[in-house]
Amino acid sequence: MTTALVTGADGFIGSHLVELLLSKNINVKAFCLYNSLGSKGWLDTLSKEKLENIEIFFGDIRDQDSVYEAAKGCNMIFHLAALISIPYSYKSPSSYIDTNIKGTLNVLNAVRFLELDHMIHTSTSETYGSAQYVPIDEIHPLVGQSPYAASKIGADQLAISFWRSFSTPVSILRPFNTYGPRQSRRAIIPEVISQISQNKNKLQLGNLSPTRDFNFVEDTCEAFYAVSKAKNTHGEVLNAASNFEISIKETVYLISELMMKNIDIVEDSQKVRPNLSEVNRLFGCNKKLIEKTSWKPRFTGKEGFKKGLNETIQWFSKKENMEFYNSSQSFL
Repeated sequence: MTTALVTGADGFIGSHLVELLLSKNINVKAFCLYNSLGSKGWLDTLSKEKLENIEIFFGDIRDQDSVYEAAKGCNMIFHLAALISIPYSYKSPSSYIDTNIKGTLNVLNAVRFLELDHMIHTSTSETYGSAQYVPIDEIHPLVGQSPYAASKIGADQLAISFWRSFSTPVSILRPFNTYGPRQSRRAIIPEVISQISQNKNKLQLGNLSPTRDFNFVEDTCEAFYAVSKAKNTHGEVLNAASNFEISIKETVYLISELMMKNIDIVEDSQKVRPNLSEVNRLFGCNKKLIEKTSWKPRFTGKEGFKKGLNETIQWFSKKENMEFYNSSQSFL
């Protein structure tokens, strides 16, 4: 059987990916950030039966020894561990270099020296910056409009360099804005749902004009799996996009409509990015990923987006799920 190491398994997308891999009868080793509480993040919410089938490995992606040890006995690595909060990257950019670039180097070296079969490295649509043309394909220029985006560009280029220099079998998956259950409340969709659920009529939000290409987490995870099964994706960058564009403002009002609540919006200056750092438009082309793998998004178009939003609303509307968040903070 295939054994896969999932870094960042304790996070939003990582925990969903672990569940998908288990359903595909893949042995999963979950790399979780070491902490004194022994917390496995979102994996702690999985059923006892699922947890019994996961090998947990506590470590730090910034430490090459723990990454190397975790990778032993594996066939492939899904590398999702990263710092992803754009606002926090303004405050602590050096931590993004250490985690996102040096952490990726540690994983690449483990794959190279242990001679693993495949590594799927996680990129982000933020590496493109504001669209210079649409839909954004994989040859679109890369522009670091935040320290976070710059760190991910560096990690992506490092991965490509290992493929070109050492034939390291790495593929780069570049998801556009993933949303769904377990997402951090700092993200726009959970933030809007949470505020409406708290019976707030005036929502405090940031810039509403940017457009995004939102992807339900199930589609993103299926893209990871499809790339891992494909034989022709080594050295390739592949967009995982829904190919559907919608503004933040339209998204907010669509959520309020689905939740049957009337709202007003008040701009919160603390949630507005610096002007030159704001990514004003993201609309991705998914043609390459569809052509090279068996993947095809199921939550696409406005109706698909509404379906994904409804599932997300249902999850965030449950009191027991909201207890995992600190309600006194607007983002975590």
